[in-house]
Amino acid sequence: MRASAEEILAESSRILRLIEAPALSDDERRQIVEDSVTNFSLYVTKAILEHRKSCSSDYSVAEWEDEGAVFRDTAGREYIDCLGGYGVYLLGHRHPRVVAAVEHQLHRYALHSQELIDPLRGYLSKLVAMITPGDLRHTYLVNAGTEANEMAIKLARLATGKTHIIATLGGFHGKTLGSLSATGKGLYREPYLPLVPGFHHVPFGEADAVEERIEALLQTGESVAAVIVEPIQGEGGINIPPADYLPRLREICDRYECLLIVDEVQTGMGRTGRMFGVDHWDVVPDIMTLGKAFGGGVMPIAAMVAQPKWWGKMEENPFILGSSTFGGNPLCAAGAIAGIHTILAEDIPGQARAKGEYFLRALKEMQQRTPDLLRDVRGVGLLIGLEFIDNARGFSVAKRMFERGVLVGGTLNNARVIRIEPPAVIQQDQIDRVLQALEDSLHDEVAV
Repeated sequence: MRASAEEILAESSRILRLIEAPALSDDERRQIVEDSVTNFSLYVTKAILEHRKSCSSDYSVAEWEDEGAVFRDTAGREYIDCLGGYGVYLLGHRHPRVVAAVEHQLHRYALHSQELIDPLRGYLSKLVAMITPGDLRHTYLVNAGTEANEMAIKLARLATGKTHIIATLGGFHGKTLGSLSATGKGLYREPYLPLVPGFHHVPFGEADAVEERIEALLQTGESVAAVIVEPIQGEGGINIPPADYLPRLREICDRYECLLIVDEVQTGMGRTGRMFGVDHWDVVPDIMTLGKAFGGGVMPIAAMVAQPKWWGKMEENPFILGSSTFGGNPLCAAGAIAGIHTILAEDIPGQARAKGEYFLRALKEMQQRTPDLLRDVRGVGLLIGLEFIDNARGFSVAKRMFERGVLVGGTLNNARVIRIEPPAVIQQDQIDRVLQALEDSLHDEVAV
């Protein structure tokens, strides 16, 4: 039943007071947690609460403040963030340069009219062309990585006049219908079957399997528009391909006249120690998608960027790919522009590379001491995976680490491979605290 205007005003006023308060009382802190559990149960979805996360099985922790490589809950407890929004917080939480750019833009104008030219969209698109490899130039700005991948799939079909898309098992490209059709994990796909037709999945890292599938389709009279792939699989378990994999995909796509779409939503912007994952193999895709860290860890923004030769049919009608009300809006564009500036000014790829090497050395030593629990450690830069013997043990270690003030990814049915994705601005003493928390958690788990 709809509430009265007086009731709505009273509740919204109470919430605004909490948002605007310079400090919270103990009663207010407790109330926020209680409200959050009730609100998620009644008005969001109880499933989020019941899907046991290593950091919130008792629902006593509600995120409230953050900065740098840490966040604090409503009780003021501090945690080192080694989950990093699954790649969002490459520059840390609320990087001052990014926040300042957004604040300046907010005081000028926040959203665009939709009809006039908005300068920041053009400025950001130029910067994207400047930082991406090869002749990638035309940018389409959207709100999230899944939208960027939707645009990439649509452009591939539009530009080539062909139909089928080759994707990989374990690949993750988002959860909107087209992107989900490319995603290679049954857990996400099965509830929505049948999905968009024309998608085929082959093992990641096996270029021969891609070529064989293309050949089979051609022999049955079908056509292949594109191959879509992550340079390093993130959601799939931090899977690193053979050294010749991306170069061979480039050669195969050229030979069969289909497009190579590289999903850099998680690997892009310096996370792996290079500006983009493809830079490790000197490969230039036809289309690249960006997201997560693209907004500087402050604003939600993503992008599809393509080579000019595939852009012709888009030029015939600027809205043929679909128009986005909020895509590339001035606030998000300001955040992304400041993010690009900061990534270069602070050598974020170099920081990710050096700190990742330090992490990996220490983690591999731990793995050698506990091989019956921790099966493997792998990664590039600050995209690192810890593979445990099963989900239950991985979940338990993640829970123990959170109790020691370190957040990593871990849910009871998806913790066999835990991702370590801290901000590149993480400090040396914080890295050592993370490593000690893991060492102690492994020790406790082995002793069980």
